[in-house]
Amino acid sequence: MDYARCGRSGLLLPRISLGLWHNFGDGDDPATMRAVLARAFDAGVTHFDLANNYGPGPGAAERNFGEILRGVLRGHRDEIVVSTKAGHEMWPGPYGDWGSRKSLVASLDQSLRRMGLDYVDIFYHHRPDPGTPLEETMGALSDLVRQGKALYVGISKYSAADTRRAAAILKANGTPLLVHQFRYSMLSRASEGDRLLDVLEEVGAGSVTFSPLAQGLLTARYLKGVPPDSRAAKNAFLKADSITPALRAKLNRLNDFAASRGFALPELALRWNLRDPRLTSVLVGASRVSQLEENLRALDRPPLSPADCDAIDAILADGGVDMV
Repeated sequence: MDYARCGRSGLLLPRISLGLWHNFGDGDDPATMRAVLARAFDAGVTHFDLANNYGPGPGAAERNFGEILRGVLRGHRDEIVVSTKAGHEMWPGPYGDWGSRKSLVASLDQSLRRMGLDYVDIFYHHRPDPGTPLEETMGALSDLVRQGKALYVGISKYSAADTRRAAAILKANGTPLLVHQFRYSMLSRASEGDRLLDVLEEVGAGSVTFSPLAQGLLTARYLKGVPPDSRAAKNAFLKADSITPALRAKLNRLNDFAASRGFALPELALRWNLRDPRLTSVLVGASRVSQLEENLRALDRPPLSPADCDAIDAILADGGVDMV
């Protein structure tokens, strides 16, 4: 595993991290969850990313992760970076959502209980809250660090302008912004137009990207249509009607290009994500060990050349694609 420094901090993160957004819920197989986490750790994946609402149901991923951390990963807490988040709906009523001090403090306390931890390494505000002053949200994050409940803080899905403001508030509070987590893939590039990476470099924060495989679109799964057992067929996050003939044509051209360079399509997608040295780590999900290993093989592939990136841009240029 290769590791990269997260912004201007002392923290190193693996270039590929494991996200527990899917596949660690109440209905998933405990043995498979244990096997995926153990194999990831053995491969040098030391960063596991969660959120309070990950499941299903809400809280399930944290609870299952905590059980595995006390089981097969017992004794390795100091070799593992645990991140979690709050800011999306977690429980009914006015305090289980968004970014008030009340909500964030209660959410992290609940997350720590579910995982059986004294602290998390990174605590994120999961999304901007237009109804709460940014000073309150960032102040709550800073206080949680001072209380020892989190070592570092991050934000997710903030615009470049709001990221700059949040970083300034956190710096004034004595708790620098460690990291920003945002959606990024060959099919989802809104952050480029916003010049988000430029701002993160300016403020000294690292970056972690999620959905680098665009909810499975950048695998071989949808090249011939929408399989009946797929995420898109269930209209869960990825909608079936978004997979148009034009999009499938682009995906098949990307797949052919990947094969011509000796890559599988997911390997190409992950290598493309990692082409910019300002990207600290890329989050992947895995429902089985073999899927995790397929993703990790991207690190064995050579970096993409400027010509490769130009060819990818040419494939995607006709009409543009953005799954944000």
